[in-house]
Amino acid sequence: MKFITKSFKNGAIVLRSDEHSELLQEIYEIIHGISEDDIKIKHETKHAGCKSLSPAINDLLKERFVASGWAAESPIFQDDDFTDNKWRLDFAKDTVSVEVAFNHGEAIAWNLLKPVLASEQNHIRKAIQTEVGILICATKNLKEAGGFDGAVGEYEKICRYLIPLDRVLTVPMLIIGLEAFETFKIIHEQVGNKKVGRITAA
Repeated sequence: MKFITKSFKNGAIVLRSDEHSELLQEIYEIIHGISEDDIKIKHETKHAGCKSLSPAINDLLKERFVASGWAAESPIFQDDDFTDNKWRLDFAKDTVSVEVAFNHGEAIAWNLLKPVLASEQNHIRKAIQTEVGILICATKNLKEAGGFDGAVGEYEKICRYLIPLDRVLTVPMLIIGLEAFETFKIIHEQVGNKKVGRITAA
């Protein structure tokens, strides 16, 4: 997949440092390695009843990250009261955390805050210590071409959130916006009482 990036608080510089450069390269290779055919096959074989391509892309990202040794659904805290899904990072490895954000726009601030919680000292025992966070999301053009719900928070909106949240978001971050496909897109068809995403030529 093709993508664009936005560096926040020198996130790109931190990730290009000797300590993190291999992980950044690994992340880029994971994303670039997901082909349009991979997405079409995953959607048609596993998620054909879904409205958008987000479940297919989520599955492929999880498969590739886990295969590269990243911990999936890594807890931020050790305390048993704070280990359910809302207190977990999508992926973590060494001191880098990754969130995949294809959810509702109302969750943008929370998606941005989780790497901060994983990076700062807290009175609750930590399970992971993050030095830099990465947020993977859909650009506006992927949101449209991929059949995503209109309420999904896209890359452009997430980047705007960085301005008012500047003093709250204390950890360096890199926002990665996944781009639309060149050969196909999703159209919605009504099947019974729900809309289903069908793949068609772009």
